[in-house]
Amino acid sequence: MTTRLFIETPESFSFRHTVYSHGWSELQPFQLDDDNWRLSYVFGMPGSSRPVSATIFESEGGICFDVSGKRFNESRLRRDVRHILRLDDPLEEFYGLTDREERLQWVSRSRAGRLLRSPTVFEDMVKTLCTTNCSWGLTKNMVTNLVELLGEPAVGGGRAFPTPEALASVPEKFYRDRIRAGYRSPYFAELAEAVAAGKIDPESWLTTDMPTAELKREIKSIKGFGEYAADNLLKLLGRYDGLALDSWLRSQFYKKHNREKVCPDKKIERHYKKFGAWKGLAMWCDMTERWFDEKLMN
Repeated sequence: MTTRLFIETPESFSFRHTVYSHGWSELQPFQLDDDNWRLSYVFGMPGSSRPVSATIFESEGGICFDVSGKRFNESRLRRDVRHILRLDDPLEEFYGLTDREERLQWVSRSRAGRLLRSPTVFEDMVKTLCTTNCSWGLTKNMVTNLVELLGEPAVGGGRAFPTPEALASVPEKFYRDRIRAGYRSPYFAELAEAVAAGKIDPESWLTTDMPTAELKREIKSIKGFGEYAADNLLKLLGRYDGLALDSWLRSQFYKKHNREKVCPDKKIERHYKKFGAWKGLAMWCDMTERWFDEKLMN
């Protein structure tokens, strides 16, 4: 049995630009059918029922999502769908800034700027750790192994992303041998144990009044989270003060704005300083403009 639900979306929302905003749609439990523009995800339903698989797609005036089965927490599911698609993120100030730059006026026209995220901050933390110091192929392999080996089976097929308790239930050796996580193995184990025991509450970061600099220090106090990983996670929390510079972003900046010559990070920071608290999102959109065009034209 399949249940169809509907959510209205703001005028500034683009389903396709959100799905393609970065690589999360390629990481399980997400599954993307870009021939028919269907985004599937296995949502955990803690305390109520087994995880459920839902398929999200565009509809007139909003989005629909088909949910497998009939036993699920509808209000939680609606909340999670709104969360992953960033439907409640206010982007008016950001669009006002990008519209002042001719090269970035495409952002508001395309209704871009929403970065797809997971239903929980914990999942985004683990996935961010999987992106550090490795190829994208290895990132996908690690996330796939985590889901397939530790995720709970869902109604309608697939598995949910493992809970902190599930990740904390296996030893560090499991991460090395089965997940192929390498040096990240103790980081996964320690993070999961801390969250499962309530020593760290990542979900509270979504609503905290803590200044970004202070929140960043708290994130960086967790093993495995350096400058890049902390800035990347902050973007998924809706804070774009940092650029989250990695080798790919730097190389794209060199090509687009520095005649393909290497330059200090401080020059990159000066280039986006005018965007203030939005500079991380401005850089990401700037560097991915052609990427969006290529993907969305196929």
